[in-house]
Amino acid sequence: MEKAIRVLVANRPRLMRELILTTFADQPDIEIVGEVAEESEISANIKKTLPNFVVIALDHPGKRPAICDELLREHPEVRVIAVAPEKNFVVYYWASLDIHSNDIEASEEGILSAMRNKMVANGTF
Repeated sequence: MEKAIRVLVANRPRLMRELILTTFADQPDIEIVGEVAEESEISANIKKTLPNFVVIALDHPGKRPAICDELLREHPEVRVIAVAPEKNFVVYYWASLDIHSNDIEASEEGILSAMRNKMVANGTF
C-alpha cells in the first residue's frame, strides 16, 4: 500500500474546514493529520504533524496570501492549496529550487574567482 498523503486543514471559517474534512474523509489515500482554526498556529502544526499539503483560505483570488509565502519559506517541502469557495477558485502553491552549475578552473585562483564573481553578482561585494 502506498504512503498516505498527509493533509493539514487550516482553513477558516469552521464551516469551510468541515466541508474540506468531509470531502477528504472518504479518500483512502488521504490522511488528515490536523485541523487549525488560527493562522498563527499553522507553522507550529506543520512542525508537529509533518503534512504533505496544507489547505488554507484564499481571501483574494489572484493574490497570493502572505501566509503562503511565510509557510513556503519556512517549510519548502510542503505544498499549499488555497481555497476561495465563494469565488469557485483554488490555487496550488509550492516552492522550488533551481540548481545551476559552471565549470571553473581547478585551482585556488579559479575557486576564489568563482566566489568573488558570485559576491559581485549578488551585490554583496
